[in-house]
Amino acid sequence: MCNLSLLSLALPFSLFHSVEISLQSSFQPGMKLEVANKSSPDTYWVATIITTCGQLLLLRFSGYGDDRKADFWCDVMTAELHPVGWCAQNNKTLQPPEAIKEKYTDWTDFLIQDLTGSRTTPANLLEGPLRGKNTVDLIVGGSMMEVRDLTDPSLYWAVRVIQNIGGRLCLRYVGLHDDDAHDIWLFYLDVRLRPLGWAQENCLELRPPGELHGQKSANEWHDALEAAWSEARRNPLPLEVFKVGINLTKHSFSAGMKLEMVSPWEPLHICPVSVTQVYNEHYFQVTVDDLSPEPKPLSLVCHAESLGILPVQWCLKNGIGLQRPRGCLSQDFDWADYLKQSGTEAAPDACFPGSRGFAKDMWLEAVNPIKPAEVCVAQITQVRGRLLWLKLEGLPMPVSECIVDVQSMDIFPVGWCEANAYHLTPPLKPASQQQKKIAVKYALLVCDHVQCPTMPLYNVCRLQGSANGRYCCSRIYVNHRCFSGPYLNKGRIAELPQAVGPGKCTLVLKEVLSMLINAAYKPGRVLRELQEVEDQQWDCHEETLKAKYKGKTYRSSIRIVRLAEQIPDFCRKVCAKLQCCPNLFSPVQVTDKCPENCSIQTKTKYTYYYGKKRKLSKPCGAEESLEATPTRRRKKRKAIFVQKKRRSSTVDLTPAGSPQNSDEDDDEDYLMMQSGSEEGTGSEPRDDRTDTSSVETGSTRPRRAVTLRREEGRLVLERNPLEWSVQDVVTFITSTDCAALASIFQEQDIDGQALLLLTLPTVQECMELKLGPAIKLCHQIERVKVAFYAQYAN
Repeated sequence: MCNLSLLSLALPFSLFHSVEISLQSSFQPGMKLEVANKSSPDTYWVATIITTCGQLLLLRFSGYGDDRKADFWCDVMTAELHPVGWCAQNNKTLQPPEAIKEKYTDWTDFLIQDLTGSRTTPANLLEGPLRGKNTVDLIVGGSMMEVRDLTDPSLYWAVRVIQNIGGRLCLRYVGLHDDDAHDIWLFYLDVRLRPLGWAQENCLELRPPGELHGQKSANEWHDALEAAWSEARRNPLPLEVFKVGINLTKHSFSAGMKLEMVSPWEPLHICPVSVTQVYNEHYFQVTVDDLSPEPKPLSLVCHAESLGILPVQWCLKNGIGLQRPRGCLSQDFDWADYLKQSGTEAAPDACFPGSRGFAKDMWLEAVNPIKPAEVCVAQITQVRGRLLWLKLEGLPMPVSECIVDVQSMDIFPVGWCEANAYHLTPPLKPASQQQKKIAVKYALLVCDHVQCPTMPLYNVCRLQGSANGRYCCSRIYVNHRCFSGPYLNKGRIAELPQAVGPGKCTLVLKEVLSMLINAAYKPGRVLRELQEVEDQQWDCHEETLKAKYKGKTYRSSIRIVRLAEQIPDFCRKVCAKLQCCPNLFSPVQVTDKCPENCSIQTKTKYTYYYGKKRKLSKPCGAEESLEATPTRRRKKRKAIFVQKKRRSSTVDLTPAGSPQNSDEDDDEDYLMMQSGSEEGTGSEPRDDRTDTSSVETGSTRPRRAVTLRREEGRLVLERNPLEWSVQDVVTFITSTDCAALASIFQEQDIDGQALLLLTLPTVQECMELKLGPAIKLCHQIERVKVAFYAQYAN
């Protein structure tokens, strides 16, 4: 169970903007691509990406507009997907799906308008080694790029990616080969990084850093650069990597301006600095003020959004000590005197960026500024404007504290290291009671934060058996060959991805359940069945799932397990509820023949009694509760909410107190009645004492045929209509003068409980009957209601 007091100490994931961007899919909503037409072999059509979930894409064929009924999921790794223009280049046929073939007379003109201004999906994301990868994962070991010099914005040199940890790159200058002494660490979104060749295209100098220039001859550096170019041509780094965060805003600084800045060389101090050179509208140079007789200038290239730059008097206003310039004789540094003596001006506040919402005592993970390869457990000790004071656990004094900007790319949310399989420096070995408390608190915080529902699918533990592994699962397989049961459409199941995951349990299972709902004959009915899947022993999290059917959207809260060890049991119970093979979706992949031998099952066998009374054959390993004896039904079931444009109607025939069923349809009308309004049916009083437990799935009581007698004009029932199955209702209707309507009850899955809830407006709306036949049918239904209240209600 989530420890809320600890979870509140973990910083919200959204505050780490760079990490949040790194988790985004390379496929963006609105991108266009060409997809194979399943209904017409060897033909293709243009589709638009609606949304993404890992390597899954939700697509909509062009021509459907805002109509979502034909949206479909596909797996980038297995589906036949191509960039726009592929068909023309390969002499393939572009042809719209049959369902919309007649919608437009000139499809060529439609495509021209539809594709104008749109983005096509890059070809390297649909094929080859980079297929289906997120943007951050496109950067692999050996990738080449250019890095800007720290002191000269016009100077670049090539670097090779040695390691990519969740977007944090270990880079080695080209020409140094196995020498790791000068390796640098930068997040891939850093503005210092550019694609190889960018400097040359922008007439900038490509030269190794000054401190390294003397290590090799000019010819050796040249040969190393040529080898890097050859390697980059063979394995080019996609430009999509550099499309985020490289556009800089114009600055307002001028030479001679004074400001305060967190020292990049001593990140626990804030010192006065001066703008010593303005290169262009984007870059300027700052130099740490040094008044000593032999100054040692420390300069750095900055831009308008550089981290750690602050206006004059910022430290004074925030109660922070400002480090005096080296060589300053006065014990009390005063900006007014300092500006007057130097004849300079303070940079205006408008030159500096804004702040974000961090708070004291919250935990995160941060880079050790002395040893950039090391990431430590850190706690915020104070927050002042844009700056955070961090206490780095696990490091000896005097480097246990540092100051970072709130937008620093060297800070990460709790669990980031574990999610990326990177070593995290833990707190020092607990030698005191206080250190033990710190260690325990952070360990609990990591466990709780990783299971937090706001964490993205990508940010999951990749190490089996680790502390967070219990909240993460590997893959859930959709075994297409297994028996799909009465609720799920075999053809739609075949279109689903072969697997979903790995990822956090709740997110992976939510995606699987959503796919099953969309693959149903009647999605609303499957949503209702899933609502009843639960176990008191499970550690669950509620997720809202949707079912779309005939223009309406139904929503319901479904309980989903959070622990990896509970997933097999959860999958079996869901399959049992949907009366499909227990291996249809499972952590175990069925590669050949299903061990349940489910191929011998037939749809008729599973649907004849509609699952109300049939004794399920217990699948291998299934729980005993699948055949448990009936228990008393709860008085109220969770509501399933419907969203739909209301139909226009000139006459409202709904009596006062009855549920408004004019928005209901087919199985969904039954769905709403089953989901439990407490207002009654509108025509008869409701008795909450009625035991409806016998209609539960899994009852082992043998089903009897409906037996009716007529005594003195009254209908006498041999069995409680609450126990009637759909077939029992059909049998009754067939025995009346409304026999022609019996097929409607079969089609709409109306059992005895639903029959007792039917009213005249409901019958007219849902069965689309005229007033005369509807009244005639309701007369027969009222006879059953009267008999029910007389014989069984009390």
